Amino acid sequence: MDSMKLSGLEITFWTCICAVAYNYVGYPLVLFALSVLSQAKSDFHFLLRRAGRRQSRPPEYVPRVAVLISVYNEEPVILAKVKNTLELDYPEAQFEVFVGLDAPTDSTAEILSRLRCGPLRVVHFPERQGKLKVLSSLAEQTQAEILVLTDANTTLERNCIRNLVRHFANPLVGAVSGEETRIPAPGTDPAAESLYWKYESALKFLENRLNCTLGGNGSVLAVRRELFRPKKQSIIEDFQIPLEIRLKGYRVVYDPEAIAIEEIAPTTHAQSARRVRIAAGDYQTLFANLGCLDPRKGLLAFCFFSHKVLRWITPWLLLTGFACSALMMQQRGFAILFAAQSAFYLSAYLGYRRKKQGKPASVLSAPLYFCMMNAALLLGFFRYLNGHQKLTWNPTLRGAQPDTTLHSMLRKPAMSSRVSPNHSFGSTVAQDSNLHPSSPENLRAL
Repeated sequence: MDSMKLSGLEITFWTCICAVAYNYVGYPLVLFALSVLSQAKSDFHFLLRRAGRRQSRPPEYVPRVAVLISVYNEEPVILAKVKNTLELDYPEAQFEVFVGLDAPTDSTAEILSRLRCGPLRVVHFPERQGKLKVLSSLAEQTQAEILVLTDANTTLERNCIRNLVRHFANPLVGAVSGEETRIPAPGTDPAAESLYWKYESALKFLENRLNCTLGGNGSVLAVRRELFRPKKQSIIEDFQIPLEIRLKGYRVVYDPEAIAIEEIAPTTHAQSARRVRIAAGDYQTLFANLGCLDPRKGLLAFCFFSHKVLRWITPWLLLTGFACSALMMQQRGFAILFAAQSAFYLSAYLGYRRKKQGKPASVLSAPLYFCMMNAALLLGFFRYLNGHQKLTWNPTLRGAQPDTTLHSMLRKPAMSSRVSPNHSFGSTVAQDSNLHPSSPENLRAL
């Protein structure tokens, strides 16, 4: 009997490994099972009572919408962003765009000063505020019912706004998150990151079915203006804002048809810096919202713990499991497990070396991405503890041709009534020798 007892090290090891496995494999399976049961319940309810099904689609809901964009040193992408926003398919009388200049030090402000366009409002902030403060200030300057928050380096599909706002016809909906599609920058090896984002999108889809969507996508997030009252200054505002709205009793919806396109950071260094900054925000969010783990909150607490908390503590679980297996190497089984873990981490290192040499990581990209993501969480934790993470940051440097790289991915690149087909975007640009609207070359450049 004594031989069947597990030691403290063995219990710790298997707890760590099972927690990681549950987070990445078990939780999605549980979500899928719950969504199937939820659908079955809805079907039986309909069959027995002939109620609960979707009613016929109501008349199109077209509230007034304000697109809010916080900008700092976005010179390479700002023109393409404004052009893309003005070309979105939404009634001009119900549409306005606010760009908040967060004290940029490049020529972003100069570029925007040349634009003359009815729906566009540019607001200057002489000192750095941080993204959330800028967005809050912009929200105070509009009477629009719905605010759409989006990033400067993001391209929205033409029907994105319509797909977002249709959900607000339901007064119980407080926020709607779109789908973020990531495309590779030239010369990058995007396989692992693309796979990971598809995996995350699948989780959001299942969580949305169960009405337990937690956060949103910073690339495109719509909220009711009266609910946009951020209580906490957060680095990860795209998670904090929907969570606060959810805690007020409103629904947060995920719509995979409201698509935003963003280019993956072009270098390993840029990707790592971005992940560490986001990781610091993850821990900030965790410790600011520990009350969400209260079991009385039901599915919200379950999803917050299973999806977010376990993901954020995964590096600690991996390190603890690795150390435990190293201490038990005298047992053949744990020696094999230690060797397997070592081989996995070695493959990640070899993938890193290949990328440093400018070569694709190929089959090594998956372990490399997994290890880099968890290394960023470790570094982000210490940055959070040290208080080194500010609410302001520099944008990730990307290519300077977003108009050709991103807009080519759009499904329906049609022209909006806000932009004259004859003058393209030049009709909003002041008469400048370098940006003359009658020049076809300059129009294509814009």
